[in-house]
Amino acid sequence: MLNSQEIEAILRKTGVYKQGHFKFTSGLHSDTYLEKFQLLQYPKVTELLCQELARRTSRLKPDVVVGPATGGIILAYELARQLGCRSIFTEREEGAMALRRGFNVAPEEQVLLVDDIVTTGSSVREVLACLTQHQAQVVGVAALVDRSGGRVTFPVEFYPLLQLHMAAWEAETCPLCRRGLPLVEPGSRNLKK
Repeated sequence: MLNSQEIEAILRKTGVYKQGHFKFTSGLHSDTYLEKFQLLQYPKVTELLCQELARRTSRLKPDVVVGPATGGIILAYELARQLGCRSIFTEREEGAMALRRGFNVAPEEQVLLVDDIVTTGSSVREVLACLTQHQAQVVGVAALVDRSGGRVTFPVEFYPLLQLHMAAWEAETCPLCRRGLPLVEPGSRNLKK
């Protein structure tokens, strides 16, 4: 079993924490960005954290683990491996999350959704909407980090490994913008403009 301090130490050691002036996919600004791919480049560490996620969610007995592209793909695969079930992922298609590549979820299948870093929960809600269209039975949402400090909720139980309260501001109230600090837009959604 890993506790919060041990999980946070792993994230710091692998270089997940980045300081600066960042704009998230949600449009919010922050002085801290969590770059999950710094962690995901280490298979043994990813395995260890997914083992802890599996321990916390195994009672849900999922038939399939679903993660959003891109960060959720590796997590869904490893978590499904730990739980002994199938792994698939969603991708954007015409601006919305969709099951592609022949992936499908049968109505009777129990689905566990996994994401990397949850800030506002919008990505998770998009995947939930996709799964609802497929009449999936979502039994829970898992994540590496809930950076909302517990403010984000979903219609199913939420299982973050680590809950952090990290400052985030709307662009018009951002103190970093007022100071004129350069803005960085990390993440894969910003690659296709």
